[in-house]
Amino acid sequence: MKSTSLEIIEDLKKAGYEAYWAGGCVRDMLLGIQPKDFDIVTSAKPDDIERILEHTVPIGKQFGVILAIKNGHSFEIATFRSDAGYSDGRRPDAVEFTNAREDALRRDFTINAMLYDPSTEQIMDYVDGQKDIRDRLIRFIGNPEERIKEDHLRILRAVRFRNAFDFQYHPETYQAIKKHVHLIENISPNRIADELSKMIMGNSPGRAFEELFEIGALEIIIPELCKLKGLAQPLMYHQEGDVWDHAMKALNSLTDEEIDPNPLPAEPPSLALKWATVLHDIGKYETFAQDQQRIRYDHHAEVGSDIAKKILTRLNFSNKIIDRVHWLIRHHMMIVPLFEMPDGRRRHWFLQAGFEELLELNRADTVGTEPLDLSQYEKLKLLYRHEIAKLKLMPKNLLSGKEIMKICNLPEGEKVGEIIKDLRDKQLSHELKTKADAKKYLLKHFL
Repeated sequence: MKSTSLEIIEDLKKAGYEAYWAGGCVRDMLLGIQPKDFDIVTSAKPDDIERILEHTVPIGKQFGVILAIKNGHSFEIATFRSDAGYSDGRRPDAVEFTNAREDALRRDFTINAMLYDPSTEQIMDYVDGQKDIRDRLIRFIGNPEERIKEDHLRILRAVRFRNAFDFQYHPETYQAIKKHVHLIENISPNRIADELSKMIMGNSPGRAFEELFEIGALEIIIPELCKLKGLAQPLMYHQEGDVWDHAMKALNSLTDEEIDPNPLPAEPPSLALKWATVLHDIGKYETFAQDQQRIRYDHHAEVGSDIAKKILTRLNFSNKIIDRVHWLIRHHMMIVPLFEMPDGRRRHWFLQAGFEELLELNRADTVGTEPLDLSQYEKLKLLYRHEIAKLKLMPKNLLSGKEIMKICNLPEGEKVGEIIKDLRDKQLSHELKTKADAKKYLLKHFL
């Protein structure tokens, strides 16, 4: 990708235009981070870009943004511009094509406004971005209140960058964020969800959520999560603090490779797992109760899974993410009973598509607890690995749904699904070994 971006810059320069890397890739290089994208800015107008480059898409041509596709990579190429007015708190009402300096001054934070000429290795820094990187500061360019009013999402972006890079805020930037945090109410759910997901997938997600609570943003976005602050836990099982402390500690554990260098699943935690972890005890506020022995939260997993579904639906997450988070939270308390299940029933759970993430949620839940005891998790992980190696060799179901419907004279519906599940459990526990066994079992129990 880097080499291809250099080719595009060279093509634009050969045509007589200025062209530089801009924004996040320059910031990341100065921080010693490998850039994921290489955005390009240029003095060429959109029509010129389309003429010079072979494969382009006018994704934001009215704002001077063209997508270039080359060597299988995509690059956003933007014409130097200044913006005029943001009446909707997101997009400029009009743009004027200008020069490199004006283009830098229209951006959000100083650390995101530097340009870099890869052919001369020259940094163009009109806003003291290098100084702020040295001092590890998040600072709005110019008047911070004006920057926020232009695009309200910049409040959440400030929180994300501050926590992603372990920076601090310039005092004027922080005060502006606190003053205008109510503007978050005007941001579309999709944009909020995107920023929150970037935070949750970052290096310090727990701290980011702490900060969202501190500035008052979380009360606007996810008020249900704020109820975990100060929510008491039974001290014989939880000495780490309140339910909020537990949830944040569990979330942070997913990025700590020292806790389990060989986790399941082997790949990095998914977005669904991260959201399931931060919301896994969201039902404890609604189910808080006391008896003679201790504090209890009976059925908090079931209640919490439904609350989580409402939250993620409100934020316009995909059905795929919502369904997986709902399933993980709903079943996060059934890990321990697996040891007591019949072999067939346990094998049924082991074959569930999300079981490895469920096991990882259990690990995070356990690590978020003091005193720490990972012995059950380790035993279950070993049992799972042993069993799944055998289960991968298991044959298909003994009978299909259509065969069951014919034998039992049943219409398509839930009853057929229940029978398929029952037969599968019996098959996994070796109670039924052949198709004939399965037919005899149906004739005996379902006719």
